[in-house]
Amino acid sequence: MTAFLALALQVATKAVNRAAEPRGEILRAVERVADRLAGARAWYGPELRLVVLPEYVLTGFPMGESAAEWLAKAALAPDGAEYALLGEVAARHSVFLAGNAYESDPHFPELYFQTSFILGPGGDVVLRYRRLHSMFSPTPYDVWDEYLEIYGIDAVFPVAATEIGNLACVASEEILYPELARVLALRGAEVFCHSTSEISAPHLTPKAVARRARAVENLACVVSANSGGLDGLPIPRDSTNGGSELIDHEGRALAQAASGESIVAAAELDLAALRRARRRPGMSNLPARVKTGLWAAEYARHRGEEPNGLAEAAPERNWFARRQREIIERRYGPGDPTS
Repeated sequence: MTAFLALALQVATKAVNRAAEPRGEILRAVERVADRLAGARAWYGPELRLVVLPEYVLTGFPMGESAAEWLAKAALAPDGAEYALLGEVAARHSVFLAGNAYESDPHFPELYFQTSFILGPGGDVVLRYRRLHSMFSPTPYDVWDEYLEIYGIDAVFPVAATEIGNLACVASEEILYPELARVLALRGAEVFCHSTSEISAPHLTPKAVARRARAVENLACVVSANSGGLDGLPIPRDSTNGGSELIDHEGRALAQAASGESIVAAAELDLAALRRARRRPGMSNLPARVKTGLWAAEYARHRGEEPNGLAEAAPERNWFARRQREIIERRYGPGDPTS
């Protein structure tokens, strides 16, 4: 299949932080997703094959909870009931359903990982990506050696070869990191499923600029689903509301949603045109002109975040902030950021 309809399904999120029964709220969130997706499928018909949900759409995000508290409240088990129910939804409507959730891992019982996933029309998980860049949450890089030993590098940078094309996931602010999208594109990714929960504005935000840049740099499409409001937290609900969009491989916005819950951000993705562009010699074929060896050698000279920082400890919020301060001082020297 070289052309199909994709949808960034903009739905509201209800945070579970203050919920009396967080697990019950998560199941109700699954029901809301199922209801909205059923409406979208009825509206767009069988040509709708890919649906992307916003970031942490089932739970919201931690605000002060310890790792143990958030594990108990909000982390899904990789083989849990929530994935099974979402798989049933994907199968019922014959779509690939991409989303994002916090997830536990039996190999790392004290940690949770923010995970982007894609469920296939057969109801099974066809891709599971653990976010690699996060300000205050653990990532595979924090337990790097053990994670690689268990899962291998292909699980770190997964790309799913499917009947509608090669799909990959980029989580939220990771769209700002060109290296991640480039690696996924080098591995064959044609469509980036971008689950996000971000500030939207009438002008181009940093993430909106980045979505266009990642598309142009990699000759790839981006399907970006933002929240349609965020309830249950002590911040205004519309701080993350609207702007879901689809970007084609030339950086053009094919469809965009305003605020509120919406199925407006839907468009046809033409992978035949994308594949022709990738095979066409010329200045605009940026993926074919990448000097991977040059950048690998230069990157190796510089120290950033170190791997295995949480190999022997459960994360605390101040640990992440302290690590960033150390990196800044190592790179720029000590100083007052307000001066």
